[in-house]
Amino acid sequence: MNALDELPTPSVLVDLDVLERNIARMQEKANRAGVKLRPHAKTHKSGDISRMQLAAGARGLTLAKTSEAEVFADLGIDDVFLAYPVVGADKARRLLALADRMRLTVGADSLAGAQSLGDAFRAAGRRLRVLLKIDSGFHRVGVAPEDAVETARRIADVPGIELAGVFTHGGHGYAGRTPADVARIGSEESRIVSETAEALRAAGLPAAEVSLGSTPTAASAMTGRGVTECRPGTYVFNDRSQLALGACNEADCAMTVLATVVSTPAPDRAVLDAGSKTLSSDPRRPEPDGFGLVVGRRTRIARVSEEHGVLAVAPGETFRVGERVRVLPNHACAVTNLADQLTAVRAGRVEGRIPVHARGRVQ
Repeated sequence: MNALDELPTPSVLVDLDVLERNIARMQEKANRAGVKLRPHAKTHKSGDISRMQLAAGARGLTLAKTSEAEVFADLGIDDVFLAYPVVGADKARRLLALADRMRLTVGADSLAGAQSLGDAFRAAGRRLRVLLKIDSGFHRVGVAPEDAVETARRIADVPGIELAGVFTHGGHGYAGRTPADVARIGSEESRIVSETAEALRAAGLPAAEVSLGSTPTAASAMTGRGVTECRPGTYVFNDRSQLALGACNEADCAMTVLATVVSTPAPDRAVLDAGSKTLSSDPRRPEPDGFGLVVGRRTRIARVSEEHGVLAVAPGETFRVGERVRVLPNHACAVTNLADQLTAVRAGRVEGRIPVHARGRVQ
């Protein structure tokens, strides 16, 4: 099969030319900034795309969950940072097994969390490399900068744990109303985590690694003084939110969803065969505006149910039953995790399939 019109719908498409260009551009930015690029693979969850990133110069991968790391270890990936506060003895035992197969680092933001991991490593005569999560303004997880030295000191004293530095995530960049707002948040993200690392060093604590980044804030954050590593993820595909945030142009969006118009019940309403089980129900950032945009049109998906995407047909536009359209989704990462495989296309022709190896791995 090499024709798009032969694909069943809905199908998640990835334009290989755009994907390759996006990978190269972000790697070039990291190289110019003099930092390691450690892409967050939750965006694609694919060994195939990971290998493309590593071949371009990435120094390893970022993941969130232990089960994701287990999948990528099986795929031969040997350097992973779980940028997440992993907690619990069951996870610790799995991490210990993973540490035999890869260079493994995990996040922590509490003494209790670090202790829950350290016990298993201490018993095995090993140490787990840990970065302390700093809250640089997103207010999700992470210690406040003013509490970082004391928390770091306690974590560094935990048997079985090796404190290696700090990390943060400027997720509040997704609320930036303008590209200037996003850039300012990225610069602040960089300043806060770098100054916190300096405070740890002044207190005699190890803080060689200073890791940060998201796709919107990467360009401004990675150039900050003292930063060693950047971890963007969505940049490989980009999406409608990145477009709205000014992080990319429409030509930089590699992922679209091919869908079929299955109903046109009213002049101002049409329905696609792609609903929340394909597109997710994630809102567009920074401001909600439907659940996807029909490529080349002004019409957007106004609402979704599980199998239906309801179009609010823009004035002057029409759709017909059986027509095929491409939809630019709000959030590429969520779409990937809903698909068993992505369809690779180049110049309008199908080139193959990209398996989503770690789909559904959330434990």
